[in-house]
Amino acid sequence: MAVKEKTLKEYEIGELDQYLFGQGTHYEIYKKLGAHLVNDGKNDGTYFAVWAPHAKSVSVIGEFNNWDSKACPMERNDPLGIYTAFVPEAKKGDLYKFCIETFSGSFIDKADPFANSAEMRPGTASRITDISNLKWSDGKWMEHRKTWDHHKEPMAIYEAHIGSWKRHPGEDYKGFYTYREFAHEAVSYLKEMGYTHIELMGIAEYPFDGSWGYQVTGYFAPTARYGTPEDFAYMINYFHKNKIGVILDWVPAHFPRDAHGLADFDGTPVYEYADPRKGEHPDWGTKVFDYGKNEVKNFLISNALFWVEHFHIDGLRVDAVASMLYLDYGRQDGQWVANKYGGNQNLEAIEFFRHMNSVVLRRNPGVVTIAEESTAWPMVTGKPGDGGLGFSMKWNMGWMHDFTEYMKLDPYFRKGAHNLMTFASSYAYSENYILVLSHDEVVHLKCSMLNKMPGLGFDKFANLKVGYAFMMGHPGKKLLFMGQEFAQLREWSEARELDWYLLKEEEHQAIQNFYKDLLHLYRKNKALYEEDCSPEGFEWVNADDGYRSVYSFIRHSKDNKKNLLFVCNFTPMEWEDYRVGVSRRKQYKLILNSDEPQYGGKGEERPKVYKPEKQECDGRPYSIPYKLPPYGVAVFEF
Repeated sequence: MAVKEKTLKEYEIGELDQYLFGQGTHYEIYKKLGAHLVNDGKNDGTYFAVWAPHAKSVSVIGEFNNWDSKACPMERNDPLGIYTAFVPEAKKGDLYKFCIETFSGSFIDKADPFANSAEMRPGTASRITDISNLKWSDGKWMEHRKTWDHHKEPMAIYEAHIGSWKRHPGEDYKGFYTYREFAHEAVSYLKEMGYTHIELMGIAEYPFDGSWGYQVTGYFAPTARYGTPEDFAYMINYFHKNKIGVILDWVPAHFPRDAHGLADFDGTPVYEYADPRKGEHPDWGTKVFDYGKNEVKNFLISNALFWVEHFHIDGLRVDAVASMLYLDYGRQDGQWVANKYGGNQNLEAIEFFRHMNSVVLRRNPGVVTIAEESTAWPMVTGKPGDGGLGFSMKWNMGWMHDFTEYMKLDPYFRKGAHNLMTFASSYAYSENYILVLSHDEVVHLKCSMLNKMPGLGFDKFANLKVGYAFMMGHPGKKLLFMGQEFAQLREWSEARELDWYLLKEEEHQAIQNFYKDLLHLYRKNKALYEEDCSPEGFEWVNADDGYRSVYSFIRHSKDNKKNLLFVCNFTPMEWEDYRVGVSRRKQYKLILNSDEPQYGGKGEERPKVYKPEKQECDGRPYSIPYKLPPYGVAVFEF
């Protein structure tokens, strides 16, 4: 079928566009601003539009006019100060920028904030492209997504950084896998392991590899490091065809000061707060978006919708939410400005989140928004109408902190910190949580997950296994950063691939086997996910066995069939006759035993089915005896 020719008239900025953009409700403004290949009735060319309200003049410069600032002047459209130009000479693939004359008389060259493609770093220009006819064959996935409910479905997320997952032999970008190569290799791996979702770091264009994609200059452009927008769409399509959801890291909290980026875009603070006490992060050296400005809110909300609606993304993990909510975040006294009520809450950011979440989730049923929020801010996943922020889910940073602190302890001292592993159950249903062991926990001298563990050799691996089993049994969706599933030894670095060679060693292969079977156990058993957001889904059997550092708990399914009993031993002590209290005299089937040879255990033969004895234990009339090995994990189905 022939592709319909796009006319200039379709893309021209009209009065309604200006009005909606000024109101902050032009949710598809990315279809008007930026660079678009069109025909003006006589010639093919490119229509450029850029918002630069305080510019004295703007012109388009690029390969098509030898970067001559006088060759292609743009026309100002008021009242908002949007500059436009149709340039017949500008073709697909050409590099370009906007040359902005400021009111102080200086000239600055800026990349296009709405560009859909960018030059490979260290270049900083935008690239003309056409993303209006991307090829999709994921209709079945997209239709199913409309009825998908994160409250009741499993979510086992693999957090990944494309540039350092695997690399071709070579240096710099020559070693990167393309989006297409990554899609094929990652899908094969994720399906084998049993993940349901992949969360991708650093997709929107950014200049500095070491920022991991958290200092964005091209919010509407998939990074050129791994290919073109078409390649990016192919990757998403391929994940979907293989029933794997895709979540992107999204960074509305701040942006870098790079000269070609958003900072002081027309010579004045356009995208950021003008007052440096609100518009700059002292700790990060970055600029803060002005959430009180309608056009800026529109820029961000339309960007969220762009990834979800145009590129079929299934979820956005919103970075650094706490830094947006608190006016004094990372600031000393005198470095911040209180809100109109004298408090430290950023009222404009709160309104932004409610607006953004309401629009994105209402327009796209089945999509999720996830807050990386590290404080006790109430109702992050509550409905905006009830005073909440409207997110679908929240990273459980409290659980992560308590878990890692406990796991780092020598087992001898764990009995004195027993409550670290039980505390999260007291607030597990106050929000819709994801349990996270993310990239942030394995960088900056924090050690890899394996090297956080106490002891040497066997003890390290055994500790990590029981920790992972506890995580899989605990209420909340799951996220693990790449490499930690096979016990990467070194901290993560964006500059090299994961240490896949470790899988040739038995201990690393064993822990990958164990985590893989945990993932399949999780997906196969509704008891582990369908009541995640309800107290009815979780029950402690014994939360107080601090002396032996053993935890036992039950995960209940909604129909009370195929419930699961977890027993986790966090010491190197073997308990010959560990008794677990049960309420009913029915058979308990052992479905996971960490002492199996494939998991690095001794492989001692033991019964597959256990019948409760009439012996009181844990306040229950019956109990089952089990030989609990050092750092042993046993999961029973009943």
